[in-house]
Amino acid sequence: MPNAYTPNPVCSPTRAAIMTGRYPSRVGITDWIPGMTPKNPRLVTPEDRYNLALREVTIAEVLREQGYQTFYAGKWHLGDEGHFPEDQGFDINKGGHNKGSPPGGYYAPFKNPKLEDKPEDHYLTDRLTDECIHFLESRDQQKPFLLYMAYYTVHTPIQGWDVQDAYFAEKKKTLPNGGEPKTRREHDGLTRLNQSDHKYAAMVKALDNSVGRILDALESMDLDDQTIIIFTSDNGGLTTLSRIAPTSELPLRAGKGWCYEGGIRIPTLIRAPGIGATGKKIDTPIISMDFFPTILDWAGLPLRPDLHRDGLSLKPLLEGKPFQDRPLFWHYPHYHGSTWKPGAAIRVGDWKLVQSYEWETVELYNLQDDIGESNDLSEKYPEKTRELLDKLEELQRETGSKIPYPKS
Repeated sequence: MPNAYTPNPVCSPTRAAIMTGRYPSRVGITDWIPGMTPKNPRLVTPEDRYNLALREVTIAEVLREQGYQTFYAGKWHLGDEGHFPEDQGFDINKGGHNKGSPPGGYYAPFKNPKLEDKPEDHYLTDRLTDECIHFLESRDQQKPFLLYMAYYTVHTPIQGWDVQDAYFAEKKKTLPNGGEPKTRREHDGLTRLNQSDHKYAAMVKALDNSVGRILDALESMDLDDQTIIIFTSDNGGLTTLSRIAPTSELPLRAGKGWCYEGGIRIPTLIRAPGIGATGKKIDTPIISMDFFPTILDWAGLPLRPDLHRDGLSLKPLLEGKPFQDRPLFWHYPHYHGSTWKPGAAIRVGDWKLVQSYEWETVELYNLQDDIGESNDLSEKYPEKTRELLDKLEELQRETGSKIPYPKS
């Protein structure tokens, strides 16, 4: 799905949206928890929640009510004690706590308050995969299950995977100029233009290996043809910083923290029972809130539009049936370490508008012709610019999005 999006360019808001099927503004989490405030900011940014409210009804809670076993592993980053996965519908929690990055790094000891250290521990990604496979092997086989695997990798710190570090270090030597980073200016930041960080590559390989192990486990248990599998991300790659970033999103512009495509367009793969074609590409834009109703629909359970009000089931789309077209928007009214300044964006069809509250600018792009958002068309098409800006403001009002304002 090459037009798959998160509803926010950073982690916590997207994770809240996946859990609830609602835009982050409705949930009250529009920044990573706890966020950041730079020195002497020009704008006063909105206060948001530091946890996913217990009144929110998650996909795990709905499935558990229907008799599902629910298992969580990995990064949570949606609240501290009293707001952990086990407080939001998950029977088992392996590693989910308040921090967004692994407190002990990727090598043992992990120092994770929700993941007991074991003598045989080595690399965190492998350990979390072991926990998933153990759950599949030991679960109550009379019950259906939800397995939510949220790997910490490839979040910083960039700590490779020693099984593959040497391989990618050698491969780096074969790249032009030995893989020396290439960058270009992005407002106050630098965007990396090439993939040559060998430790980052090894982390990706560790992730790929672990996902393969879980798929192999499902197949060995004859569960692969009965299980819907969704592979996705909570934001784009870390490409833009005030220093050299570890990865690149080309041909997309910018990355994590930005409302340009590099921050919000993500890899998404879905494998579902009854879908015979493999490798099928679907260009229709989708967004993270869609996973909640999609899972219910494929499980044969009633949809809950009262809960997942911003998500649509992707089952008809995957089956080649008509699918509702809709605008998608992104509201990120905060400062971020990627050097992003408060702003927002909206996509309607092939048209994309990016608004900056900090710089008081509006940019218009046609993504069909300009996926890299390099040709601002706002002056050439003022009526289309006004149309998208009006629609963005309408969606912000409807979802209760809070707008930053000048300190003065």
